[in-house]
Amino acid sequence: MGVSIIADSASDVSQDMAKEWGINILPLKIRFGEEEFLDAVTITNERFYERLTGGEIPKTSQISPADYEDIFKKEVEKGNEVVCLTISSGVSGTYQSANIAASEFEGKVYVIDSKQFCISYYILVEQAVRLRDQGKSAKEIADEIASLTGRARVLSIFDTLEYLKIGGRLSSTAAFVGEMLSIKPAITITDGVVEVFGKVRGAKKGIATIIAKVEELGGIDFSMPLCVGCTGNADELLNKFMEEGKHLFNGKENEIKRVSVGATIGTYAGPGAFAIAFYPNN
Repeated sequence: MGVSIIADSASDVSQDMAKEWGINILPLKIRFGEEEFLDAVTITNERFYERLTGGEIPKTSQISPADYEDIFKKEVEKGNEVVCLTISSGVSGTYQSANIAASEFEGKVYVIDSKQFCISYYILVEQAVRLRDQGKSAKEIADEIASLTGRARVLSIFDTLEYLKIGGRLSSTAAFVGEMLSIKPAITITDGVVEVFGKVRGAKKGIATIIAKVEELGGIDFSMPLCVGCTGNADELLNKFMEEGKHLFNGKENEIKRVSVGATIGTYAGPGAFAIAFYPNN
């Protein structure tokens, strides 16, 4: 009997990485008008950001119970137990879908609300893979990952408030004032939902804010997964963060995974955001 790990594309685990890790990543759906795509399967991240910056406003939709039931059945029939992580229930009904499907496979499928999305969800999935490779049982993996959902942290700077406004996460007035003042929000995830923990003026102060927050949290636990990522065209900004925050990385900056942030968070972050996800020492 093996352990099958399943997550969704809101984790920003690419299909190539999923193959390398031997896990399944179910895609959320992205809709531009009447066109529907499978996140990072039938539309690439590059094409997604081209359409987003071209003025098209996408919508995302959750994974259905039927989709989960299909893959749970496939894995259970192989003789596997399943550990299924989902995007935070605070922003999506995907967790509910997975639980509905899991009820058909009592004692065989463990569903975990990651209480995260984007790259902080990524590092939970990576830790689940590590535990599987250590020979842990499905229940042991599920219990440990559930205990880590509140410890995983993501810190991000968004380049603009515009996409939060378009997505209904911010009032038009607040977005207008922020844009006029060149304010960039510093974003984290708390209790499964987006929280703005600071507002800065300019990219340089944004980088300094993220560095200070990592230090405030006690620094990085290098025994656990760690990654950085960016949306769209923010590679240069991410490179500046890595250079200015070099002291945070204990000489390991060249070993840190770089993740392309996809459509689920990109819809709200826009193309100019960067982030770090890690487990603090505290």
